[in-house]
This record gives sequence, C-alpha cells and structure tokens, in this order.
Amino acid sequence: MKVLKPTKVVEMIPDGATIMVGGFLGVGTPECFMDEIVKQKKKDLTVICNDSAFPDRGIGKLIVAKLVKKLITSHIGTNPETQRQMIEKELEVELVPQGTLAERIRAAGVGLGGVLTPTGVGTIVENGKQVIELNEKKYLLELPIHADFALIKAKRADYLGNLVYSLTARNFNPIMAMAANVVIAEVEEIVPIGAMTPDEVHTPNVLVNYVTVDGRR
Repeated sequence: MKVLKPTKVVEMIPDGATIMVGGFLGVGTPECFMDEIVKQKKKDLTVICNDSAFPDRGIGKLIVAKLVKKLITSHIGTNPETQRQMIEKELEVELVPQGTLAERIRAAGVGLGGVLTPTGVGTIVENGKQVIELNEKKYLLELPIHADFALIKAKRADYLGNLVYSLTARNFNPIMAMAANVVIAEVEEIVPIGAMTPDEVHTPNVLVNYVTVDGRR
C-alpha cells in the first residue's frame, strides 16, 4: 500500500475514465478527491454512485463543473443541477434502483455474470434487458458494473492498507472497493500495523492500492 497526496491520486485518472465514488448524500464521499478532480478539470467522466449529493457537496461538485459525461446512479433528487443537465441533455443519466445498483457492483466484485431481480419488471427499467422466468415469476438480468477507479472514504487505515469505516459512512464504499481496477482510499488517519484488530477491518488491504490522508483535518 502506498500513501499518496490527492494531487498524485487524481493525476492517475485520465479524461474519460469510469470511476466509482462512495457515499450517500455526501456522507462517506472522499471530498478531497472531488475537490482535486475539479481543480485538475478531469473531464468526460463516467461516474457510478448512489446519488449526486448536493451542488456544493460530494459528487455534486463534479456535476456543477460539468466534468461528468455519464452518471449511473439511483437518486438525483437533491441536486437540481443534475436534473437540469439531464433534461437539457447535457448529461446522460442512467437511473438504477438502489438495491439493484448495489448488487450490480457487488456482482462485479465477486465475479458473477449478473444478478436476477424482480425490481423493475413491467416498467421502463425493463427496456432493453433480458427477462428470465423462473418458477412462474419474471426477473430482470442485471449485468455487473465495473470501474477503472474506485474513490472511497474510510475512517482510518493502517500502514498495510486495511480500512475501517465510520458508522453509516460505510454505505457503498466496501462493495466499490471490490469492483474497480484501482482502489484509492481517503482516510482521516493512518495507524500503526496491529492497532486494528482483525474483527475491526471492513476492507482488507489486498483490495486497496493507494491511501491518502484528508488534508483538511
């Protein structure tokens, strides 16, 4: 595990990359990375996230800066700028039911070919998807979602890269750490090896490539 500054982390992300960003309405979102992406003006990004937060918080900062080409998410109701860009066709938005989004990310992480869910059957969610009938019940085949980078937020890391999340800030972060080529964690502190018991670890170091410390603290 290597410790990098946010500037170096974002320099690794090319224009047009697909990134997963942890968080739920900004809680558990790596704000340092969001600020640095805006500063470096990375563009044409495909962003996979639970929601687009608020215009001045989390992923909303990327939306306002018009750096996102496509957004794959479950909720945009708290960010009027996301809604405006979608309506004006400035931004492609793929809305995915929240549970389905989580399972599609998890499926990528554990190597599944897809997941079957009844959610969306008979609605516009079904459009363009394979419908499978089992035991007289219809399901949609939802395909895995994978990313080039996962940008996640944790409470602390040790010097091996094991991560612990804080309460509800855990949300989408652990599953996203399983479903990207490169996983980069923003943490509040780095503690010595052995300071965390094995039972405390939420994401093991084998999944983490780089760590940065939140410099705002």
